[in-house]
Amino acid sequence: MEMAVIGTGHVGLATGICFAQLGHRVVCIDRDDEKINELSAGRLTIYEEGLADLLLQQTAEQRLFFTTSMTAVAAADVVILAVGTAQLPHGESDLKDLEAAVRSFAIYLSGHTYVMTKSTVPIGTNERINKWIAETTTESFDVVSVPAFMREGSAASDTMRPERIVIGASNPNAAEVIAGLHRPLTEQVVQTDWRTAEMIKHACNAFLATRISFMNEMANLCDGVGADIVTVAHAMGLDRRIGSPYLRAGIGYGGACFPNKDANGLLQIAGNVGHGFKLLKAVIEVNKSQREHIRGLLTEELGELAGRRIALWGASFKPHTDDVRCSPSLDIAGDLLNEGAFLHLTDPAGELNFRKHLEHPALSWFSDPLAAAQGTEAVCLITEWPQFASVDLQELARCMKRPVLIDGRNVFQSSQLAGTGIHYVGIGRPNMRGVHS
Repeated sequence: MEMAVIGTGHVGLATGICFAQLGHRVVCIDRDDEKINELSAGRLTIYEEGLADLLLQQTAEQRLFFTTSMTAVAAADVVILAVGTAQLPHGESDLKDLEAAVRSFAIYLSGHTYVMTKSTVPIGTNERINKWIAETTTESFDVVSVPAFMREGSAASDTMRPERIVIGASNPNAAEVIAGLHRPLTEQVVQTDWRTAEMIKHACNAFLATRISFMNEMANLCDGVGADIVTVAHAMGLDRRIGSPYLRAGIGYGGACFPNKDANGLLQIAGNVGHGFKLLKAVIEVNKSQREHIRGLLTEELGELAGRRIALWGASFKPHTDDVRCSPSLDIAGDLLNEGAFLHLTDPAGELNFRKHLEHPALSWFSDPLAAAQGTEAVCLITEWPQFASVDLQELARCMKRPVLIDGRNVFQSSQLAGTGIHYVGIGRPNMRGVHS
């Protein structure tokens, strides 16, 4: 088929490349001239392992193209919406860009077109999209909701090997056409209506956020009673009713979807129909307070933070991505700077995006974790990049003024710390806390 993808962020790029690999001809459209020029030259504009090679392969085979012109929609059998939807201050999703994109491409529709919504949207949005298109064109079309369940950092594998595909449509025939497009990827296809498909996306991510916040509360309880959260999580994960994913305690979740579009977004949706959703409110509050926990741990170890040099390992909200949206590091760095600390930051991919959100005279950037730790009184591991987990801890202790390691992701084990002289503080691991001599 001929396909047009509107939006070239993580979801749009991964989706476009995936369908090109399946043999379709795909044109990706974005209003950012610089981004389109980079992608046309075969240069990936996001940090996403495995995607760059696929981009080069599909552009070389002339199945993948990039443009800023909506006129490319005229030839498309399928238009895929992957436009970003930011959150407004009061919790509602901002659909302004999405509506503008829909009305812009709708005037170019020709023949019957399937409009596939991949953007994360509030309940009822696909009905709005249907209305916007109908107001703009007399051409025939079907709107189909296909929410993205792609994890940043794993975009290529999640798109090419999805666990399931959810399809929401008002027309069963349209749902079957879109299901057929996805069956080379998986036989696990759930067909439903628009609103149920939209709710599935919110429900899945809100539940995963709930697991994370539950484990963080358990970690704080473990600190109080002298239990080890890592062992607790391992044993819980062996229960088939529970499973192991998203049971790692730490400093909370981040990213564009979990905090804003899913947890807060679902809370707003519930409020709109008069449902208080007490559980989800608690999940969000726990996640917020967990970030503040780092400042408390540092104060316990160092006392007054003003004038202290502290290294933060990690800027992106998770490893293998350069995305810093709702990253714990942003909040933690802001808190520590407000306390008067001097910060040394390092991240393999997130520096550029982080600096768009936070710059400060007391904040310095370093190329690697040991360089960032040089002369500091504490290191805080915020993002579990492999580069941080594999650091020589003997060398780390030697280069620090005071070898205090706050392990915000519980990456290190006792065997690694033995003989280093590092004063270790984990999350929910009281038996490991202290100097490992």
